Amino acid sequence: MKHNILTILALISMIAWASDAQAELPRRQEVLDIIGQVNSYWQNSHPNHGRAFWDNAAYHTGNMEVFHLTGDTTCYNYSLAWAEHNNWAGAAGTDKSAWKYGYGETPDHALFGDWQTCFQVYVDLYKAAPEPRKIARAREVMEYEMSTEAIDYWWWADGLYMVMPVMTRLHSITGNQMYLKKLYQYWQYANSIMYDDEEGLYYRDGNYVYPKHQSSNGKKDFWARGDGWVIAALARVLQDLPADDPNRSAYEDRFVTMAKAVARCQHPDGYWTRSMIDHEYVPGPETSGSAFFAFGLLWGVNNGLLDAAEYQPTIEKAWDYLSHTALQPDGRVGYVQPIGAKAVPGQVVDANSTANFGVGAFLLAACEMARYVSK
Repeated sequence: MKHNILTILALISMIAWASDAQAELPRRQEVLDIIGQVNSYWQNSHPNHGRAFWDNAAYHTGNMEVFHLTGDTTCYNYSLAWAEHNNWAGAAGTDKSAWKYGYGETPDHALFGDWQTCFQVYVDLYKAAPEPRKIARAREVMEYEMSTEAIDYWWWADGLYMVMPVMTRLHSITGNQMYLKKLYQYWQYANSIMYDDEEGLYYRDGNYVYPKHQSSNGKKDFWARGDGWVIAALARVLQDLPADDPNRSAYEDRFVTMAKAVARCQHPDGYWTRSMIDHEYVPGPETSGSAFFAFGLLWGVNNGLLDAAEYQPTIEKAWDYLSHTALQPDGRVGYVQPIGAKAVPGQVVDANSTANFGVGAFLLAACEMARYVSK
């Protein structure tokens, strides 16, 4: 009898704990209200459209995800106006013999991935209202790139987000298998120079591989936003990748491995520090990496690759940080590290620190959270 009573009490306790845990999740409408607040603040604060470089494009990937979730034509029209402003192009050079893919911001850097992120947005706009002109430049650039013998186009972690989803999106329209073949080849090259098998994470680029580079405490230095770009890239690739693609399991395995590594690195306060393993190297919250990680984990749960019960505590803490610390009362997204390539000791990142790409990452995470709580 005593054993039965203890069992019943244990079950009651478990039920109460589960109810409390569920109560910590927001309602869908709360998330939608946050999305609207954040996006309205950004668009009203930035009525003039900028160039089609990666930072602006990263915002628009989030804005278009809001359109996919809500059907809000304000989002569609804002990204459409930006695409028209940039003539549906990235780097606009016309002489293919002069095209480059090292770092550069000139018209001739058409093969540099930071100028190709915009193609993700153009494809999304095309799918909503197909017109060949919307993806003509994207196809011209990417199909020329795939015709070359080079495979070392992605030499920095950010580049995986910038271009991997472009290739699966264009494949979904054209059916051209070369997009998927080259996607895997380019990704394998990136893995060979940046991926750490032991930790399941990516260095920002070859300059930061341990032990050549390390934190001041002698630890491996994995830059949060860099790994955020990668896990978000894998999620967006898997979203469009055919189920029968011969390399799908490799992308899925890497995604799951990264998710476990990311969850292990979370700070107790819900965010991720700029140097993921060494919380003391550059302490304090950072939103862009944290938002990309939240997006990746939420996407993985929503699409059956990650176990909901295992990841819910990580997700809850991440959302609590994003919605109560990163989000400011006026709709500004704060604590975004400025453009850079590493964790920088002494760099001030606070509630007033915001940026287009950080807002885009926040919107991606919020859209997945809305889907998550809907289930």
